Amino acid sequence: MEKVPFKSIPDLLRHQANRLDAKLAVKYRKQGNWVTLSYSQLFNRSLMVARGLRKLGVRPGDKIAILSENRVGWIIADMGILCAGAVTVPVYPTNTPEQVEYTLNHSDARIVFISGKWQYRKLLKIKDAIPMVQLVVSFERFLGEPSLPLTTFYQLSEIDDPISDEERQELSAVIDGIAPESLMTVIYTSGTTGIPKGVMLSHRNIIFDVFATIEKAAVLEEGEVFLSFLPLSHVLERCTGYYLPMAQGAMIAFADSIEKIAENMLEIQPTIMVCVPRLFEKIHSRIYEHVHQLSLYKRKLFRSVLAIGRRYVHARYIEKKVSLWLALQHALADRIVFSKLRQRFGNNLKFCSSGGAPLDREINEFFWSIGVPILEGYGLTETSPVLCNNTFEALRFGSVGTPLEKTEFRVDDDGELLVRGPQVMLGYYKDEAATREAFSDGWLRTGDIGRLEQGFVVITDRKKDLIVTAGGKNIAPQPIENLLKRDKYISQAYVYGDKRPYLTALLVPTLEKLLEFAREKRIVYTDLEELVVHEPVVELYRQRVEAVNAELAHYETIKHFVLLPRDFTLESGELTPTLKVKRRVISERYKDMIERMYTVAEN
Repeated sequence: MEKVPFKSIPDLLRHQANRLDAKLAVKYRKQGNWVTLSYSQLFNRSLMVARGLRKLGVRPGDKIAILSENRVGWIIADMGILCAGAVTVPVYPTNTPEQVEYTLNHSDARIVFISGKWQYRKLLKIKDAIPMVQLVVSFERFLGEPSLPLTTFYQLSEIDDPISDEERQELSAVIDGIAPESLMTVIYTSGTTGIPKGVMLSHRNIIFDVFATIEKAAVLEEGEVFLSFLPLSHVLERCTGYYLPMAQGAMIAFADSIEKIAENMLEIQPTIMVCVPRLFEKIHSRIYEHVHQLSLYKRKLFRSVLAIGRRYVHARYIEKKVSLWLALQHALADRIVFSKLRQRFGNNLKFCSSGGAPLDREINEFFWSIGVPILEGYGLTETSPVLCNNTFEALRFGSVGTPLEKTEFRVDDDGELLVRGPQVMLGYYKDEAATREAFSDGWLRTGDIGRLEQGFVVITDRKKDLIVTAGGKNIAPQPIENLLKRDKYISQAYVYGDKRPYLTALLVPTLEKLLEFAREKRIVYTDLEELVVHEPVVELYRQRVEAVNAELAHYETIKHFVLLPRDFTLESGELTPTLKVKRRVISERYKDMIERMYTVAEN
């Protein structure tokens, strides 16, 4: 890609609306039925929002926030903000009122788009602390309060009043005036290591990243169907699950919810999905739960065909040479087993893109083996986000792929990966000190420990997450957690041990398997808190942990663990939007439990 093909994201949408016109851009559920918008309709609706914002006095460079769960209104609002030359500030819908207050005030947001009453109540709690906010625009209709001005999305858009030729020309001139290097969005980090920082990304940053990713993938076509379910407030879904499909002329279908993904896959039959490892871990676990219930003969058959699948994938994509005998074996395995498993994904899936957290290598190879390729990549909010990814032509399991064009990596003396490229952020909003700290001689410090292997990037852990034991051993917790989560009885895991003599763990049981075990053993209990401390349950998990320990070096083994009666969740603030554990939050919330695992042993 010699140059950025469009000046801005609105310029891109305008081009696609003119070129594709009635081709479907978006599909979403409304009152129980699937509804669609074409590219021209999406652009017109975006212009209506831009018109409404300009009537309110919004001008290029103004900050407008979106505090909403995923819905079609999110992307229309975003496009409307951008078509007005303004700057979008996404706010995680799971944020607390205090977190929302910080983001709105720090970003200088004048207007806030919200999903409905639930988010409005958050704003009411902090209304006296957000004097910059002049208006709240709700996607859903309900009665507001005079103390916090409220209008509806339709009222702002004047939905019954079509865009006139004069208004279209005026807004087109605004779009023409957006410079590639101008600020497009401020995205706030999760703040797990301190005060959230506002990452400033330009139109050039995003446009480059989108088109470099498309060009590198080399398999995307105009008729693709993307199933969207990750939060649009996060850079991963917004750029690779929204701007990228739009640039490709694909259709974006919004899932009803993350809980209904399985059902939506069958309905929508997507060709591409942008996912996070947690989804694959759950699907992998469900498949193996089913396999464990099969007869001995069928379990052996499954293991045999899976081995054929692994050999075939390695021969085709790594060695680039498949023997006739292996091809025939694979064709048979695919017909009798793999094709049936793929039906769960809607039968049309080309590949899934995974990012946001490390994907366990064994799980990745499993999905490739059954014909559901996962192209793992890597990036940061600060890098728009994609820096590198695997492709069908360049694949290495255990890596996050090779860099995009014009993207360079180097490894610092302490193992930290540094990067530079056209997708790297402008800096942190109103924080020059943090911006200076993030860069070293023009290279962005990623905060990740890794290495380069024959052009492939391998991430070993977050620099700040590395555990240094009292004995001086450096241990990456995530690979150990991934091993633990592979066990059918373990849903989530958190490994601890910094400056301690050994490692301990907080384990969240897989609820279905735990209840099944309790029924088999006829354990009497009143609630989950009581069940997880029952001796037969603790003994079961002691055996599961010992099985994992057998695969680890002595200093990496888990010496003690505690079973938790509930999941780590996004709503509780224990997970990031890409479902990674917030280590600082968890260590603080469960510090008494963690401390007891050390003091009890010492006594």
